[in-house]
Amino acid sequence: MIERTMLARLLEATKKFPVATLFGPRQSGKTTLAKAAFPQWRYVNLEQSRARRLAQTDPELFFREFPRPLVIDEVQRVPELLSEIQVLVDETGDPGQFVLTGSHQPLLQGQIAQSLAGRTALLDLYPLSLAELATVPGGPERARDEAIWAGGLPRIFDRKLDPSEVCEGWFRTYVERDVRQILNISNLGAFETFVRLLAGRVGQVANLQSLAGDVGVSAPTLKSWLSVLEASFVVFTLRPYWNNYGKRLVKSPKIYFADTGLACWLLGISNPSQAGRDPLLGGLFENLVVLEALKWKANTRSPAQFWFFRDNGTMEIDLLMDCNRRLHLFEIKAGMTPDVSFGRHMAVFRKRVPEAATSTVVYAGDAWPLPPDGRFVPFARVADRLSELAAQS
Repeated sequence: MIERTMLARLLEATKKFPVATLFGPRQSGKTTLAKAAFPQWRYVNLEQSRARRLAQTDPELFFREFPRPLVIDEVQRVPELLSEIQVLVDETGDPGQFVLTGSHQPLLQGQIAQSLAGRTALLDLYPLSLAELATVPGGPERARDEAIWAGGLPRIFDRKLDPSEVCEGWFRTYVERDVRQILNISNLGAFETFVRLLAGRVGQVANLQSLAGDVGVSAPTLKSWLSVLEASFVVFTLRPYWNNYGKRLVKSPKIYFADTGLACWLLGISNPSQAGRDPLLGGLFENLVVLEALKWKANTRSPAQFWFFRDNGTMEIDLLMDCNRRLHLFEIKAGMTPDVSFGRHMAVFRKRVPEAATSTVVYAGDAWPLPPDGRFVPFARVADRLSELAAQS
């Protein structure tokens, strides 16, 4: 098993809460992590038809057959089971009774809020981070194009599988099984077209009105589809930074994928060298770095918030980290040669906004000073830089 940073958080959670719930995309390693953390616990997977039928028809017998402490996998298949879990954990209130995993937040969120509020720790497990990949043979030398194309699904590296084949199987399973469970979509082809069009706009603000014409469905329908893609950890969004907090919530966000390997497969990129030549290299590299920041936040339980900035002209800053009301600015460049001009937008922004504390350029080269009060950071060291800045805030 590849060592996961989330392991320590999961162990800590089960010492404080009766239930720990692991969310995350399919094949992100939730089951492997739960089994590795608690090898002596009983385990049941609700994807298995017999276990699922028993949980649905006779919960009391289900929990006699599968007593605590218990790992319940894919609990979103029987969300009504959460009410029974509430009754059981309230009998004693002891910590460490259940670990639940789920791939679809929308099917669990309401039930958890109703049944397990205050009783469960919520943890998001994403595919492997760059730091975790560095523990895999060949990881420390992983180049930019390989990191983008391979993504971070653990089974690719555990079993040395072809990323394109794994991502194809992942997406087909997601569309054929998960989307059918969540949405009543009569035209799955249109849904797949929408996801591929989103991949073609990675790192950009997605105009749903424009996309609606390309897909052949209404913009409100695409908005609901996008919500499902976010809730099931296929994509995530980054909102724009405004001094007026309300505007941040209503302005259009940028779209990124929770695994760059999946984005590459959707774009028809079949090897690392093709990724390095693709016109969307800049967006894919930006996706890789912003995703690394999201993983860092999930793994460290940091309260930091992330944004991007774009004015009405040509100035844009790819990533802002708001930590204790101090802003740390990041420009993300796919190039390997340092250029001080990469930081010019950050310099202008810092003159305008007193809260802007530091400037960092994340790129594919080596560590390099960036005057004043900043630096060039290799993309594989993003998490280290974020931890350093968070400690200063």
